Amino acid sequence: MSEVKWIRLSTQMFEDEKIRLIESMPEADTILIIWVKLLAQAGKTNATGFIYLNEKIPYTDEMLATIFNRPIATVRLALKTFETFGMIEISDDHFINISNWEKHQNVDGLEKIREQNRLRKQREREKKRLTISSETGHVTVTQSHATEIDKELDIDKEKNNNPYSNEFEQFWSIYPRRVDKKKAAKSFKKAIKSHSLEVILSGTEKYAKQVECTDKQYIKHPTTFLNNDSFIDGYEEGVNQPGQNTGGFKQASRTVGRQYSVEMPEFDYQQR
Repeated sequence: MSEVKWIRLSTQMFEDEKIRLIESMPEADTILIIWVKLLAQAGKTNATGFIYLNEKIPYTDEMLATIFNRPIATVRLALKTFETFGMIEISDDHFINISNWEKHQNVDGLEKIREQNRLRKQREREKKRLTISSETGHVTVTQSHATEIDKELDIDKEKNNNPYSNEFEQFWSIYPRRVDKKKAAKSFKKAIKSHSLEVILSGTEKYAKQVECTDKQYIKHPTTFLNNDSFIDGYEEGVNQPGQNTGGFKQASRTVGRQYSVEMPEFDYQQR
């Protein structure tokens, strides 16, 4: 949406450990400027954190150097640093995506703009329908236009009656086992009162990644996940879940060997 003219920066931005590490690097000031320019470019693209010229053409290093008016070597160093620190992700087809984009975009502000645009379009359609209806000699055209307008209004009404919040839909889209949405929405409503959206989504993404090879039956129901605050301590990096392929007996043997230093005795199977 071209109406969006801002991104959100935290007043504690320079207390972030990643930013502090960048400040100790050569060309630190330029790298930080490139970071802010990337955020601004992502806001301008307005595609949930993606940065591209269009949906088929990603920005190259040379293109970004030109747009940002910075040396290409520094742009490449900045991109490599951001990717290493997990601040951006670069896909195999070279599309750049800002990690945790919801931290930098005012979701409530976007929703307000969407609602304003919806109401404005609704008023325009109603005005158009009244104008067409007042004209004479165009009965067929009027009915055709009115039918299309009614369809659009019905679509808007359906969207407006969505019982689930935008924040919950973000959680629901990444949770690995989507069952009993209505109960999950109630649990999410309670969780969001005590925890930020960023904490919930970050923990959910990590849990989804951890159980991506796990049988569905062993993955927590979303209601259980939310009620137990599992987005905070409900996952452990590198720990296999039940039903997950761990590489068979050899993998288990290696684990036991590392943890307990067990030495297996040698056996002589020759007959004495």
